[in-house]
Amino acid sequence: MDIKGVLESLHKQPFQPFVMRLADGRSLPVQHPDFLAVGKRRLVLIDEDDVWSFIEPQMIVSIDQMKKTPAGGNGKKRR
Repeated sequence: MDIKGVLESLHKQPFQPFVMRLADGRSLPVQHPDFLAVGKRRLVLIDEDDVWSFIEPQMIVSIDQMKKTPAGGNGKKRR
């Protein structure tokens, strides 16, 4: 994937969290646009634990929108 595809997901209004799936099998969630920096040739992702990853755009095989949880919900199903 090219950087343009990542920028489209990053700048979507309103922002929708997404997951970048990489060729090595990793899945990297982007919860907020402030957590992803886009350069000319690579990306830097910082997760909620302040762990960062350099990402080569050609290693991204897909960008998938994350499932939304109901407002005020915790993502768990009710019985």
